[in-house]
Amino acid sequence: MKLNAIASLVAMTLSGTTLAAYDEHTFGNLDDVLSTHIHLDLEIDFEKKQLQGFAEHTLDWQQKNTKKLVLDTRDLEIDKVVYKDSAGNWRQASWQLAKDDGVRGAKLTINFAKQAEKVRIYYNSLPQASGLQWLTPEQTATKTQPFMYSQSQAIHARSWIPVQDTPAMRVTYTARIQTPEDVRAVMSADNTDAFIKDGDYQFTMPQAIPPYLIAIGAGNLEYKEMSHQTAIFAEPTILDASVAEFNDTQTMIEKTNAIYGEYAWGRYDLLMLPPSFPFGGMENPRLSFITPTVVAGDKSLVNLIAHELAHSWSGNLVTNATWEDLWLNEGFTSYVENRIMEEVFGRDRAVMEQALDTAALKGQMPNLEQGDTRLNLKLNGRDPDDAFSKVPYIKGMLFLIYLEEKFGRDRFDDFVRGYFKEYSFKSLTTAEFEDYLADNLLNKYPGIVSVEKAKEWIHQPGLPEDAPNPTSDAFIKVDSAAKAWLKSGDITALPTGKWTVHEWLHFINNLPRDLSIDKMSQLDSAYNLTHSTNDELSFAWYMLAVGNGYQPIYGPLEEHLVGIGRRKLIVPLYKALIANGKKEWALAVYQKAKPGYHPLAQGTVENLFK
Repeated sequence: MKLNAIASLVAMTLSGTTLAAYDEHTFGNLDDVLSTHIHLDLEIDFEKKQLQGFAEHTLDWQQKNTKKLVLDTRDLEIDKVVYKDSAGNWRQASWQLAKDDGVRGAKLTINFAKQAEKVRIYYNSLPQASGLQWLTPEQTATKTQPFMYSQSQAIHARSWIPVQDTPAMRVTYTARIQTPEDVRAVMSADNTDAFIKDGDYQFTMPQAIPPYLIAIGAGNLEYKEMSHQTAIFAEPTILDASVAEFNDTQTMIEKTNAIYGEYAWGRYDLLMLPPSFPFGGMENPRLSFITPTVVAGDKSLVNLIAHELAHSWSGNLVTNATWEDLWLNEGFTSYVENRIMEEVFGRDRAVMEQALDTAALKGQMPNLEQGDTRLNLKLNGRDPDDAFSKVPYIKGMLFLIYLEEKFGRDRFDDFVRGYFKEYSFKSLTTAEFEDYLADNLLNKYPGIVSVEKAKEWIHQPGLPEDAPNPTSDAFIKVDSAAKAWLKSGDITALPTGKWTVHEWLHFINNLPRDLSIDKMSQLDSAYNLTHSTNDELSFAWYMLAVGNGYQPIYGPLEEHLVGIGRRKLIVPLYKALIANGKKEWALAVYQKAKPGYHPLAQGTVENLFK
């Protein structure tokens, strides 16, 4: 009864909602009917690599005469559809599953005799579901139980749930998930029931979220608390190291609360995924999914945790209404991430991370279509995954830094706090944000930044001429030392003893791309860079080495490419290998690595070889 009461409460708050956004990536007839609550009853079948059971939608009809519900699906087998009539009886509904149209998947149309309060779709996913990865026991760290996890962003929820798959709408959800008894399941929800491993788990998400934030994971997971509000779920082999690496998470929460308002989601736990996870992290509410590649042993890469936590305000609380508005999620999140890092680890580190990000953005922009360097993208039917570059993240962050510098931090903090409060548990478009920005900042303090200037940032390609260019004093010293070494060849000119990982990354990323093999060997002999245990450093070194033909990297590089599936750390390497005459070698390595890559990573890499 408690779960139903929560669902009813949220349904009332959503009733009558008008969705201003048009999302070209959904078939859903949201103007006619909204799903306000989903209940999932699913069994995880590791042998068949499928989820099977039903999804029950609670419906809020927006139009009196409509008797049709349209849902998004991809690679789902539909068994039957039933609905609850006014007398409380479940009756068969007629339905049609259209052919797959490519990007959007297959439209599921359900017709009712009368408007239904609830509808159940009985179905199963298929092994090739784009939003799920299935790992055999041998592909996990402990080699004992299989592992399965979801990645629903951007439009992959439809590959394991029949749903109105758009960020323009929000749902609450509950779930019953059944697994083998020795497998623990967790979700982006209240995971209290997952503390006891018994193969039958109940989950509740009482806050309304867009469907891309519905998430599931299952495997040989143990649990360890870091604070009263935070904990780690992980395979036993990485649990303690993860706790040690991320034990500042509670401090991050408290610092962010003080700046932007109270955390709205109850607990904030982390799920450590296998190395095949294609992203650094995924901000699934209450349970961020995290790559093990950031467990470096020195907290040098914990800005990723700050980023996923920041999404609890920007993205999860206030959401882009379409994937063309992705920068509203990621630009704000990258900005808030950097503010968290400044609060917890100091201004110097925050500026170093700004500078590294800005350099990475400037390095990527020339390789993008000009239109894709705008903040407000035009996808024109392309897969929303095409929206994910450094532009929405870093150009978006620089725009907000620009506004902060122009208006002052106090005024800008007030603006951001008000923005998060105004749009809490809502989705908005870039146009709506522009109106809010003009009313609550630009026109409130006239003569500082014009509306036209804001539009240049949002709608014009590239970076404005007066864009911030973060500069770190530490990096200036690194550049000076690097210049002295390049001129003299004296390795003692490099004062690396106290260098942070950020200084090392700046050093490697700014070395000449045609650095001589002798100097590569000198660096490698002195610092063993080819065998670095920090995945970000390894990646930077391998990118340099592939470009200038430094041969000693190829054994460790193969281990790197086979051992992890994080796209940021593998895709540019495959590109570089292909561009530098190593296509056949790269393809052979990919064939070995492919079974351990997520479908998203497989698709991205295979497109390179085409």
